[in-house]
Amino acid sequence: MLLSILVVLTGCTSHTAVQQLSLAEQAEFHTYKKVMSAAQARTYVAKTSAAARTAYVREIGLAQRFAALDPLDREAVQNGFPRVGMSNEALRFVWGEPYYTDGNARRSAHWHYLGSSLALGASGNQYNNFGSRVDVYLTDGKVVGWVDGASPNDDKGESGCSPPC
Repeated sequence: MLLSILVVLTGCTSHTAVQQLSLAEQAEFHTYKKVMSAAQARTYVAKTSAAARTAYVREIGLAQRFAALDPLDREAVQNGFPRVGMSNEALRFVWGEPYYTDGNARRSAHWHYLGSSLALGASGNQYNNFGSRVDVYLTDGKVVGWVDGASPNDDKGESGCSPPC
């Protein structure tokens, strides 16, 4: 119980700190937050100036990872929505790390995210949302499509129903 309260309060404090950043800094944070760890996000927000925050994302390598993306992928990341043909790295910037994966993203893979495709761009993988999920299909490291659907009953992606479901 105490841990739950602490997590909620920490989240509220972090959200308030982000809201106090300039709009340009909020946009920068939004670009990187889904590939940051919680500790990195707290450190970013705690920096005392915009220059220090920008230097920090360079220091931890996120600015370089973002700059290495294809220009269309960078645009998709900044808009908060995936696109068919985007790289798996760009998808991480848009939706964060998947809940679980099947296959190899460099060949053929299936990534699973919790939440809806409309909400994932704003908040990333929603580990507390077991009501819906998005299945993303990748071939040769590129997104070929995704489907929104109901979450399965178990952690292996099985819905518990027999075809046709």
